[in-house]
Amino acid sequence: MALSVPGYSPSFKRPPETLRLRRKRGRSLGAAPPPKERPEQTTRRAALAAGLPLRPFPAAAASRGGGAPAAARRNPFARLDNRPRAASEPPDGPPRSQQEAPGPRLDSNQENDLLWEEKFSERRAISEFLQIPHVSFSESDIPSSESTELPVDWSIKTRLLFTSSQPFTWADHLKAQEEAQGVIQHCRATEVTLPQSIQDPKLCTELRCAFQQSLIYWIHPAFPWLPLFPRIGADRKMAGKANPWSNDETLQHNLLSDWSVSLTSLYNLLKTKLCPYFYVCTYQFTILFRAAGLAGNDVMTALVSPTTRGIREAMKTEGIEFSLPLIKENGHEKKEASGTGLGHGEGQAVSDEDEEESFSWLEEMGVQDKIKKPDVLSIKLRQEKHEVQMDHRPESVVLVKGMNTFTLLNFLINCKSLVASSGPQAGLPPTLLSPIAFRGATMQMLKARSVNVKTQALSGYKDQFSLEITGPVMPHSLHSVTMLLKSSQSGSFSAGLYTHEPTAVFNTCLPTDKVLDREAVLEELSNCGLHPKTLDHLSQTPVLGKSSLRHVEMSDCMYNWRS
Repeated sequence: MALSVPGYSPSFKRPPETLRLRRKRGRSLGAAPPPKERPEQTTRRAALAAGLPLRPFPAAAASRGGGAPAAARRNPFARLDNRPRAASEPPDGPPRSQQEAPGPRLDSNQENDLLWEEKFSERRAISEFLQIPHVSFSESDIPSSESTELPVDWSIKTRLLFTSSQPFTWADHLKAQEEAQGVIQHCRATEVTLPQSIQDPKLCTELRCAFQQSLIYWIHPAFPWLPLFPRIGADRKMAGKANPWSNDETLQHNLLSDWSVSLTSLYNLLKTKLCPYFYVCTYQFTILFRAAGLAGNDVMTALVSPTTRGIREAMKTEGIEFSLPLIKENGHEKKEASGTGLGHGEGQAVSDEDEEESFSWLEEMGVQDKIKKPDVLSIKLRQEKHEVQMDHRPESVVLVKGMNTFTLLNFLINCKSLVASSGPQAGLPPTLLSPIAFRGATMQMLKARSVNVKTQALSGYKDQFSLEITGPVMPHSLHSVTMLLKSSQSGSFSAGLYTHEPTAVFNTCLPTDKVLDREAVLEELSNCGLHPKTLDHLSQTPVLGKSSLRHVEMSDCMYNWRS
């Protein structure tokens, strides 16, 4: 591609090859006579010597008697991506209108710039909305076949941007009675079933109340001046915020005590199948607790991501049995995945046995004395290097099953390193997120707003409509909202989904011992507070792996999705 631009060098550190060859040829054949100086150059040199102000050179084309001005000489040391593009050369990427809608503007630490968010959120929502219908995907994206249901997505979304050819004005300015009715429907777990298509959504009170119901979530702790989700990488957002507990040990103890009560309450609800799932968001990792029967598992499960070697060793010390589902179970990786908390001596014996077996064939050949065996310390260092290399990556996700989740609960309550000891998050307990109420929880609402714009089309201007939802969007809310939009938008809409990346790995398909009876699962979890269709959706086995839903498009009540 670079050859189409004369004089362009792909390396910015060296001049073009053509110039280098000309210089070498000039030195070998003798220096060429200097070009004759033009009169205007002589005049300019004389003025410079006399200290007079200089006037710019006239255009080269004007000195030759007219014509178009000559193009400026290309700087051979310019950056690769700033070089001039040849007329016949296609652009490097898809047009701006065909690119995927960008997420929120990021600073140097890849964190949301709150000031930019407040000042330009309206403009950003409109510009991204105009780009959503033209999203293009790379070859590495996983396409899906058309289906009437989306795959279950256990990641937490930070933002949803829906677009449609029909307005979303029905989602704005709910009446006081409609808002109150939506809260009551949520608290009483009222099942609302809407028709497949609604003629006038703005006049449909049931739709507006159900939308209010789908936006409610529960959180602990709750401080209006602090953004308590996400917690990973949130130091920049929390910097400068008031945190009176940072230097008050008594206040920190009270906060952690209340948090322990709330966490225990959530676990008890989960164990009795009155709560389907909940999240524990710390400043280092996120944990997803799921009730038995969800995601294809017949026992309670807990996924921890991302983890470090230190966290895994601490869990082993507490006697928590866990596995690493994304690590291949062969060689020493299988020992790491077992997570049974073996003692040092027992693990040492296993390593020695493996070492002896791996070198037994050298004795059969009679060359064992000529080969230097690695000592135990070298083997241990290699294993530790492997364990550290996967830290903070999706592959470090830890799976805890059954009654070991109770041991994990005690570990979380007693683990001092669960709370940051310095920085803006110092002394602040982890955030608990749940779809239902629990002890000490605060009811919160996802923020929703609609934007209507006019875009240019072949026949003039046409109306385009979008609906933006921000906040910790949990799996049940995503499913509930898409069900409502299916009815309100006549079965046609598009959506851009923005994922909290550390939680994308929660879509990993976990090993199961048996196939669950879906009807029995729905019966046991019927009182967990979710719509029966949403509960049936969450009981499906995850298929997204380490990915999550990024773009969803519904047409004629059929889904297409990309991850």
